[in-house]
Amino acid sequence: MTLLPLFPLELVLLPGVPLPLHIFEPRYKEMIAECIEQKKPFGVVRASSDGVADIGCTAEIMSITKKYDDGRMDIITRGVERFEVIEVNEDRSFLQAEISVVEDEPEKPPADMVTQAVRLHAEIAKLAGAEPSGPDERAGNLSFLLAGSLPLDLDFKQSLLSTLSEAKRLEAVVGYLEAVLPGLRRAAKARWN
Repeated sequence: MTLLPLFPLELVLLPGVPLPLHIFEPRYKEMIAECIEQKKPFGVVRASSDGVADIGCTAEIMSITKKYDDGRMDIITRGVERFEVIEVNEDRSFLQAEISVVEDEPEKPPADMVTQAVRLHAEIAKLAGAEPSGPDERAGNLSFLLAGSLPLDLDFKQSLLSTLSEAKRLEAVVGYLEAVLPGLRRAAKARWN
């Protein structure tokens, strides 16, 4: 049985979304060095006072941007696929888990919902002063890409990660964006006046 090394963090990694990490703890330096050497992913699970979340996302190491003399390093990772933690293994200095991959239901979200989600995201990006270069509307994990590029609430991101339907996730993202937009518009107006 293959165990997936786990990296508990106070964040939620979503599939397709980049995540830069600074690796400094000895156990994680060991874990990441192994993942690099064996070209294998590790799992990012949200850590909270209640322990680690049941659903996490595997992270693929895209590049090592800096290595320090003391073994610390800066890496860029990207979320790949969701998994459910079946059993945690504590035999090593870092957590590992027996996992099962979480698959989506096959249904596709309605086209108008996709368009609306992308439009809302572009408006929020513009209000935030970012270039509205949104993700491709045809992306299979559009809900994750939209949510991953915004500083959304961790509970919201965790519930997205656990939702097995792209249509339901997009609906949630649209609802969330529609709820925060009025406040952002007011703040932007106040800034420009």
